[in-house]
Amino acid sequence: MKVIVFSQHALDQLNDRGASQEEVKLAIRDGEEIPAKKGRKAFRKNFHFGSKWKDKHYKVKQVMPIVVEEDEEIVVVTVYVFYFGV
Repeated sequence: MKVIVFSQHALDQLNDRGASQEEVKLAIRDGEEIPAKKGRKAFRKNFHFGSKWKDKHYKVKQVMPIVVEEDEEIVVVTVYVFYFGV
């Protein structure tokens, strides 16, 4: 598998949206691949959460990195995180 690198924007989004680099890597390796805008790829993977995010309890956290696949690496350009299962 290609090396996964993170743009500065993606790293900033990880903290703001409550995901880890390891979750993003797992989503890319094991998640469902879906097309994204501008020829990019998205991957989504659900994780058991069972905790609070912004004062509300959720059962599931879905991590969805948006990536550009280059010859020798996969560049994570941004990361979306969705919480559900109240």
